[in-house]
Amino acid sequence: QVRLVESGGGLVQAGGSLRLSCAASGRTLSSYVVAWFRQAPGKEREFVAAIKPGGSTYFAESVKGRFTISRDNAKNTVNLQMNSLKPEDTAVYYCAAPPGVVVGVPLNVRQYNYWGQGTQVTVSS
Repeated sequence: QVRLVESGGGLVQAGGSLRLSCAASGRTLSSYVVAWFRQAPGKEREFVAAIKPGGSTYFAESVKGRFTISRDNAKNTVNLQMNSLKPEDTAVYYCAAPPGVVVGVPLNVRQYNYWGQGTQVTVSS
């Protein structure tokens, strides 16, 4: 059984940085796409970033140039480094994995069936 656990959220001032981690059990993350989504109050869950097994990365336009995504294969984790944070980045952040090997990078929440519990990120102005 695949289990994903996020950590690293918190409260930060605008312009600050946070680093989120997604730790997995039951699956070797390096062999699969891993994505980060976020959901702000009253809004739908949206794609933030993803990393493919080969290391290719993908970002939503709203975070491009500010966020990076990386793997730590020794720890079986995927990290999301968030810099130059803005109040509109405030949301619960989730890591997610699809059911198996996929072609490309799924951007729709319905294409992922493994989710972490989420970690709150709050950016104050």
